[in-house]
Amino acid sequence: MRSNVVQIVLVSALLLSSSGCGYIFGDEGVFRDRSEDYKQAPETAPIVVPEGMNSVPLREIYVIPPVEDKFLAQGEFEVPRPTPLSAGAGAEVVRIQKLGDASWALIGIAPGQVWPQVRNFMSASGMQVARADAQAGIMETNWLTVEGEPLASRFRFRIEQGVQRGTSELHVLQMQQTGGSNAWPETSDDPAQAAEMLQAVSQFMADSADSAPVSMIAEQGISAGGKISMLETPDGTSYLELELPYDRAWASLGRALEEASFQITDKDRSSGTYYVLFTGEAEAKEQSWWGSLWNSDDDKPMVGEAFVITVAALSKDSVSIHLRPQDGSFPFDNRDGQELLSMIKGNID
Repeated sequence: MRSNVVQIVLVSALLLSSSGCGYIFGDEGVFRDRSEDYKQAPETAPIVVPEGMNSVPLREIYVIPPVEDKFLAQGEFEVPRPTPLSAGAGAEVVRIQKLGDASWALIGIAPGQVWPQVRNFMSASGMQVARADAQAGIMETNWLTVEGEPLASRFRFRIEQGVQRGTSELHVLQMQQTGGSNAWPETSDDPAQAAEMLQAVSQFMADSADSAPVSMIAEQGISAGGKISMLETPDGTSYLELELPYDRAWASLGRALEEASFQITDKDRSSGTYYVLFTGEAEAKEQSWWGSLWNSDDDKPMVGEAFVITVAALSKDSVSIHLRPQDGSFPFDNRDGQELLSMIKGNID
């Protein structure tokens, strides 16, 4: 009798398992595979925002950055290392740059990390935030009483992407309370106050860079892709495009040439021309990176050769940079030009 009961239970269990699996996991089951349902999803009308309310467009959280160097290598070549996520890594975290009366901070971290640092600086300094727009990278203070100054001042911090990928720039604008218009001026009313504020916030960020948090809103709103790229003309000649005004681009290129092992022998700013010699000193330190430039370790034909580098304005905020041999006394093709331009590109800030 007991064996019959066991057999009945086993048979019932088998019947339930054979029919139950289909009911639970089959195409008509409770836990069916829904991975293909999107193919049959009907198209619906867009959501209408009620009158008097604003809609915020959805943004990509992890945007794929554009390709910076748009050229095709011809023939055999050595695949270079990928571009680092942050070009500022390993360099000075914060560095103040000056050009004429203007000054700004170059920061070796992405804008999304700079934003909370500036906010922390304002909080630590007892300054109240009058306006903050993370997507535009702008933060403004209330009117402040500056010791020793007869007029109150307010400050605007503007964060934007740096020239190199994964870096940032911080600009400070100062305005005095004169009783007139509240519109922000083009330049600071008191450049000394603006410079002092820039120095203070830069030192704060340098001291706390290792613990910098990230603002996702600022990260999405402010591009970290950089302002320089390598492109090609229709005839296949490579050149650099730099999103900076001419005056700053000219000065930045001069510093970059010296860092990239070029000796400046002459220059003509009016025509946008640098005359240089390639010394190859930095190349010796990066042989594994630039090894494809030379036929062998002992064969470096471009060391000591003269080149002409020209800067031309494309708009009020961008320039192009071209490189060519000063004469045709040595073999030189577009691949050689790409390698030399890449060295310059990595040193412009």
